[in-house]
Amino acid sequence: MALDFTAITQVIEDLIPWDTVRITDPSTGPRVFDTETGQYTYPEPETLYEGRGAVQTAGTAAEVIAIPGANLPWAPETRSKYRLLTPLDAPVAEKDQIVSVVAIHEGGDLALLGRKWRVQDPGGAGTIAVVRTTALDQIQQTRQVT
Repeated sequence: MALDFTAITQVIEDLIPWDTVRITDPSTGPRVFDTETGQYTYPEPETLYEGRGAVQTAGTAAEVIAIPGANLPWAPETRSKYRLLTPLDAPVAEKDQIVSVVAIHEGGDLALLGRKWRVQDPGGAGTIAVVRTTALDQIQQTRQVT
């Protein structure tokens, strides 16, 4: 007897306060000279998906892992554990693609806007799944110094 999770999937999807997320593939081509600005710029990344999604912390809010450099006595880079939830019919995010939140649901957290996350592993898949879960690492934000 095969189990049908269609009804459960719909219930779970109705419970999630979906935001609008964008998954892009970072541009890997050479920089291009912009004649208007006089600067070299990278090509625009390719948008692979823009639609329903939710970004959440994975674990406790204070769970940050420091990764030391091979020749450094300190840890210059941290790993912030997040997860992306998307409907099962959304494309599977691949390692090193970039996730951003482009619109939030009513009453949602405005702090999601402007942040970016790197996909750590391909989006999860399983025999019994009602939403797709993808591991993310927040890309460190640089502050503008004036």
